[in-house]
Amino acid sequence: MWPIYKGAVEPHDDIDELPDPPNWRKFDGAPVLPVPGGAGDPTSSRRLGSAEHRRKPSEREVQMVNAALCLRRPLLVTGRPGTGKSTLAYLIAEELKLGPVLRWPITSRTTLKDGLYRYDPIGRLRDENLRKARKQSATSDRDIGKHLRLGPLGTALLPFARPRVLLIDEIDKSDVDLPNDLLNVFEEGEFEIEELSRLSQDDEHVPVRTDDDGESVDIRRGRVRCRAFPFVVLTSNGERDFPTAFLRRCLRLDLEPPEPDQIDAIIAAHLGPEATAVARQHIEDFLAKRDQAELTTDQLLNAVYIAMSGNDVESMDNVVQALLKPLSGTG
Repeated sequence: MWPIYKGAVEPHDDIDELPDPPNWRKFDGAPVLPVPGGAGDPTSSRRLGSAEHRRKPSEREVQMVNAALCLRRPLLVTGRPGTGKSTLAYLIAEELKLGPVLRWPITSRTTLKDGLYRYDPIGRLRDENLRKARKQSATSDRDIGKHLRLGPLGTALLPFARPRVLLIDEIDKSDVDLPNDLLNVFEEGEFEIEELSRLSQDDEHVPVRTDDDGESVDIRRGRVRCRAFPFVVLTSNGERDFPTAFLRRCLRLDLEPPEPDQIDAIIAAHLGPEATAVARQHIEDFLAKRDQAELTTDQLLNAVYIAMSGNDVESMDNVVQALLKPLSGTG
């Protein structure tokens, strides 16, 4: 069963199904839903954005991804900006054909409910007033589904046959309570939509839009429970500590900055194979500065692009040096 994920960069068909999870990580959500854009789906192509970096993962990254896949546990990925933390989620989804990545960007105002679902009571009231003004017949309680939409976490917990990949980006920017709020969802693999659980049994199946371009699924009695626990990648720039209970439920991976050969591969993927030769001096300057101060691969890509785009070498060099200025420190 090992390895499931090989860090091969390209999708492969070496496995039909993921290995069974441990007994304590099995879930029984039903019915089974196909993965949008997953294996065998012709719509699976090219919604994987940042995977275009084509950064080949290290052996240690591959091992930790496989451990998280087998144990059905979230993977907490830490590292400096530009080390490819978010990219890893897209590489996994593409190689294993797990469909489009569900991305949940975190801010200081983000709450657990933001990730699970959103309800628009004002929109529902407006529709009801409009119906009365037009003297139309009363609507079914099922129409509440028109004003609900699952968030990225809520969508990931639907009963898909294969796990979805959920990227919870920059979890260290969250309010202090969010990591603890996630614990129960991670353990139970389910949540409740209160607005639906209060409906009568006559309206027990309600269609609700998902985070996948607004496609709808039927939610029964307001309960959403996964069948395959999603592959959750949480990224952190290391700007805060997390509660012990939260860390206990995650596997942890610390990413180092890309090695020189990885830098060459990233530049070649974006700007063509000739770019690495043309920009060799800029790459060496970047690597030397990176050892002393905080620089990201995005800065280097911008600098190389500018260096290749103009005829005035001296003028371009001034811009390149400005683009390669460290994010912190005096460098």
